[in-house]
Amino acid sequence: MVTRVTTVAFQGIDAVPVDVQAHIAPGFPGLVLVGLPDKAVRESGERVRAALTASGLGLPPKRITINLAPADLPKEGSHYDLPIALALMSALGAIPQDALDGYMAVGELGLDGRLAHVGGVLPAAMAASARGLGLVCPTGSGPEAAWAGDDLDIIAADSLVALANHLTGLQLQARPKPGRQLADAAQLPDLADVRGQAVARRALEVAAAGGHNLLMVGPPGAGKSMLAARLPSILPPLSARELLDISMIQSIAGELAGGVLSDRRPFRAPHHSASMAALVGGGLRVRPGEASLAHNGVLFLDELPEFAPSGENTKVLL
Repeated sequence: MVTRVTTVAFQGIDAVPVDVQAHIAPGFPGLVLVGLPDKAVRESGERVRAALTASGLGLPPKRITINLAPADLPKEGSHYDLPIALALMSALGAIPQDALDGYMAVGELGLDGRLAHVGGVLPAAMAASARGLGLVCPTGSGPEAAWAGDDLDIIAADSLVALANHLTGLQLQARPKPGRQLADAAQLPDLADVRGQAVARRALEVAAAGGHNLLMVGPPGAGKSMLAARLPSILPPLSARELLDISMIQSIAGELAGGVLSDRRPFRAPHHSASMAALVGGGLRVRPGEASLAHNGVLFLDELPEFAPSGENTKVLL
């Protein structure tokens, strides 16, 4: 019999549904993962095996096949650990087979069965809410997932044992509350700290009010970096939609500490030696670049002429 658990694969900030299927049958003992998994996903088999053993549930000496469908979509990341473990627990009868029919699961497993925070929980929660599903995630990701909406059913547990107790009705987990970090004005650069520089201050105010680009030219020590770092302090407050957009990008990049959202507009200042992938995103595992991480905020290109002598990176950014 095949058991199924829904999870997601990330394409940019979009979360594409993935069906995790587990099948246990007689045959040569082993655990096989199919469906274009990358190295991190292939290694999840050993993490899941150790986590289940630590939770008091060993795998039987049979042929175990895990399929990640659709099979032609590459699977990357460690967030497949939890859905694979839940599919196996369902196949072994540790949890009811219909307990996860209306849920999507993401999370990384430790060898002791504890659940660890993973990036991309907010986009996954948004995708689950759009499809009328609930979300199963680690406790550390709960405050981040709660931003997807008050009507989203969230199960946030710190271990496989706690999650099994919730699904079997023995000990229910409380729904997490949205976490938000209010910016402390006293600890952040503020344009009010600047004395003099009347023309430059006026230029910053015009750029902030109209959403314009700004080119600052001057000798070293004139205060260009100081003024640029204080531009976010005079930008308009983030709207609810802007806050979610920024946080979804930060979630994919793994930069949401403790799943807590910040109301401060981002300020990014990449070094002029940064590669194309670091500036605009990319790499073997595609991740947002500095331009994406500065969305709805400030991207400060210090020493602009030094960026990419060929001009390719600068052309893309400008």
